[in-house]
Amino acid sequence: MASVNKAILIGNLGRDPEMRYTQNGTAVTKFSIATTEKFKDKGGEWQERTTWHNIVTWGRQAEVAKEYLSKGSPVYIEGRIDNRSYEDKDGNKRYISEVVAQRMQFLGRKGDTTSSGFDQSAPPEADFPEAATSGEDDDLPF
Repeated sequence: MASVNKAILIGNLGRDPEMRYTQNGTAVTKFSIATTEKFKDKGGEWQERTTWHNIVTWGRQAEVAKEYLSKGSPVYIEGRIDNRSYEDKDGNKRYISEVVAQRMQFLGRKGDTTSSGFDQSAPPEADFPEAATSGEDDDLPF
């Protein structure tokens, strides 16, 4: 039986991306995006619910995310969901869910941090095939 692990998100960055390099020199960038759902409650009143998603990008995609994305930027992310645990500074075990980006498209223009809507007419500034997220430093034409 085959299985699928895929997340598709469109949202706005909640903070500027944070980039670092692994010991072997591979770039990794982390940021969070917010997705907002609008619905009517039982009383017929409109409600909004925002969900925050942790995103991780690797390699050249990580460097491009750091260069072009900033707090408020609209972005399209496709990736796989990864759950991991770690110990915090006090030695407590913590759990985190992340989306490891396999494809990323910018939906606004560089410097455009308006969250009032997505500029669908703007060409995507970064669109990476799944192979670009393997942690290897591939030379990708774009």
